Amino acid sequence: MQHYSQRLSWCFSTNSFSRLIEEKRQSGAALLDLTTSNPTEALADYPHGQINRAYAEVSDFRYQPDAFGALQAREAVATEYAKRGLPVSPEQVALTASTSEAYALLFKMFCDAGDEVLVPVPSYPLFEYLARLECVNVVPYPLVYDGNWYIDFPHLKQQINARTRAIVIVNPNNPTGSFLKTRERSTLAELAAEYGLPIISDEVFMDYSIEENSGAARTMVDCDEVLNFSLNGLSKMAGMPQVKLGWIVVSGPKDSVETARMRLELILDTYLSVNTPAQYALRDLFEIGAHVQAKLSECVRQNYSFLRTELASSAIHMLRAEGGWSAVLQLPRIMPEEVWIKRLLAEQNVVVQPGYFFDMPSEAYAVVSLITQPQIMAEGVGRLQSLLA
Repeated sequence: MQHYSQRLSWCFSTNSFSRLIEEKRQSGAALLDLTTSNPTEALADYPHGQINRAYAEVSDFRYQPDAFGALQAREAVATEYAKRGLPVSPEQVALTASTSEAYALLFKMFCDAGDEVLVPVPSYPLFEYLARLECVNVVPYPLVYDGNWYIDFPHLKQQINARTRAIVIVNPNNPTGSFLKTRERSTLAELAAEYGLPIISDEVFMDYSIEENSGAARTMVDCDEVLNFSLNGLSKMAGMPQVKLGWIVVSGPKDSVETARMRLELILDTYLSVNTPAQYALRDLFEIGAHVQAKLSECVRQNYSFLRTELASSAIHMLRAEGGWSAVLQLPRIMPEEVWIKRLLAEQNVVVQPGYFFDMPSEAYAVVSLITQPQIMAEGVGRLQSLLA
């Protein structure tokens, strides 16, 4: 019998919701999918040709490996931050193949087997997989909602112990769409500095604001009080998940940054994962991606406005979001969340994500993607409301 790593000790059986989706598809049912997060499918006029031409402009395919990534690519990343009024040096930038890889690299750098990282809940359900694959444990700290989402700092502080190695934030959070507030960033930096913990800040939705908020702290790159790592990439910023290029921006006290860079360089040099053509085409990809981002942002705002108006007098309540690609819908507790989700699929052929996917603190919730084509969103929400009739 084969021996498999305990890193893979999850249940591999398909859950009942996924089985129902598959049964529906095999039956030929026309599903309305309100969960799509793939820009290459969400946009009918996706710029395939322009991306092709950007790669065609690359004429030098010599392999000149640099652990942190090609200088011209890191300069391109720094230029993008400068456009947003954020001074970032190319020396602060480390290229990765994805944000997921960035997490794996940082967990390797800070954690031994059995160590812990603090992660927010609700949030994207990828952390446990990424951490466990590095033999690291995730410890949740809650976000609380009172019309806006906030970090529960007393609870967060209680979760810190001798094995805690980092604090993860997602800014704006997925799926809550909440930005870190300026005062929260100051409190977080003070707490992290007190306990000698780095902050890992996932900022992939940074550019997707829905509601303007002057109190929002959109990034950690300009925070010098504590060692921190800001993660982003083309997947969301440029709507190009297929290109597989992301980055880490290292910020904080000068000595801490230099020490971290030395260790990060060794890990990066071991993998050298980012492909050369993507690095050399990066400036053009950013230019194309700005137009993709604008179209996605327009779709996000259109869907959010529709949901706010459509559900204003409904028993279904949309929680406030400030950014990102998701909306959280609070459903009447006339039936359990799983029954809501399965009935919507079984009776109305509409796919949404249940709140428990994201560790929502109670039920019943449904999470929908705001980059869904607006006509599909409108039809899907209409069918959802019909379950209340």
